[in-house]
Amino acid sequence: MGRMTDRVFLISGGARGLGAAQARLLVAQGATVVIGDLLDEQGQALASELGPSCVYVHLDVTDEMQWRSAVARAESLGKLHGLVNNAGVYKPLPLVDTETAEYERHIRINQLGTFLGMREVVAAFERTGSGAIVNMSSTVALRSAGNAIAYTASKWAVRGMTKGAALELAPKNIRVNSVHPGPIDTDMLNVRSREENLRRVQQVPMKRLGTPEEIAGLVAFLLSDDSVYMTGSEVAMDGGAAL
Repeated sequence: MGRMTDRVFLISGGARGLGAAQARLLVAQGATVVIGDLLDEQGQALASELGPSCVYVHLDVTDEMQWRSAVARAESLGKLHGLVNNAGVYKPLPLVDTETAEYERHIRINQLGTFLGMREVVAAFERTGSGAIVNMSSTVALRSAGNAIAYTASKWAVRGMTKGAALELAPKNIRVNSVHPGPIDTDMLNVRSREENLRRVQQVPMKRLGTPEEIAGLVAFLLSDDSVYMTGSEVAMDGGAAL
């Protein structure tokens, strides 16, 4: 994969987990990265760790004005080439136990946040002349899943929005693809007990969790010119979980 020198990328939910791994890899490849998150202390610490090529901004992905500020900060560093809509929440609950407020929280962060991110980078990508968007979905958007109605609904929406945006933005030389991780070894799995997570891993054909670094490699590929003929694609990295 070619280096990302002179390219600027914006990652939501970039303070830890998948987003942090993506930021580390892109900076290592020569890119400048803006990470947005609500976790100010962790985000600032990661930016300090990665040096001058990484900048942290406070970003509530449900707030369109904060998105505009984040995009403006990224453009102040150079031409914006890519966005990763990585921010998300996951609280598995059965349908009958899911309160309206919890359902709406998933929709606002996972779905609305992705919509706002895509919308707000279009003008910046037009100024650059091209752009790549990677939307983080899930294997639950490739198959059925019980006891996670809110999360499932939001991630199916991300899958659909990716295809709609890819079709609309292709004439502008903007690509949009979705990544569908299976169980990945991040703090997001802490919503379940260790024993429950171990049982779930046994249902994965490869019998292990994925790593944030493996997802980061896929994201970097989709942001790079190596995937220049890919748009509207949904790419699973799940150890075979969606089979």
